[in-house]
Amino acid sequence: MGELAKFLVLTGVMLILVGLLLMVFEKLPLGLGRLPGDIVIKRDNFVFYFPLATSLLLSLLLTVLLNLLFLFLSRK
Repeated sequence: MGELAKFLVLTGVMLILVGLLLMVFEKLPLGLGRLPGDIVIKRDNFVFYFPLATSLLLSLLLTVLLNLLFLFLSRK
């Protein structure tokens, strides 16, 4: 049960950090969500938006961060 509790606390902390980062980055003009490779189709009364490049970039960043975090936690 101790490992599950640590995992849940870690997950909660990560969600809080991601939420805070989203609040900070909302005010910065980084261009996330409008990267080359994001698919946008606009018609008369229809807009289709699929953030392909943004999703790949965020996935790569989160993979690196979580691997570093778990590497750090496994050394203790």
